[in-house]
Amino acid sequence: MITVEDAMEKNVMVFKVEDRISDVAEILRKNKISGAPIVNNDQIITGIVSEGDIMRLIEVHSPQINLILPAPLDLIELPLKMQHEFDEISKGLKKASSVMVGEIMTKKVISVHKEISISDAAQIMDTKKINRLPVIDENNKLIGIVTRGDIIGAMGKKG
Repeated sequence: MITVEDAMEKNVMVFKVEDRISDVAEILRKNKISGAPIVNNDQIITGIVSEGDIMRLIEVHSPQINLILPAPLDLIELPLKMQHEFDEISKGLKKASSVMVGEIMTKKVISVHKEISISDAAQIMDTKKINRLPVIDENNKLIGIVTRGDIIGAMGKKG
């Protein structure tokens, strides 16, 4: 039986609740990962953040313009509408960059112990529609993380 311990990544990128979203987003992008656990000073998981959580911060507005047969007023107002939309997106990005990760993280985190099988971990991910599972020890401290990719990779090594 292949366990989560066999498949998990032990070097886990983590964040603190007071980290700014703009910094978190940049670190996730640079490291090509889509999410990470949030831990306290004792390495106990307090939440998890994903690209989806960050994306929900940014509201995208689109101007209502009749593109097939624009009215003359639409053509006159188009530059004004576009500037307004740009200003709204700019405001949204500025607001998002000042938010702390603790404000948007998922607080109810599903985690697993290292002894469970990867097939059980895969079933949890599928049932709960999540992409990653933090792995904890008997004291609830973070010791690793297993992703869908890790499970698929471990299954490939089986044969």
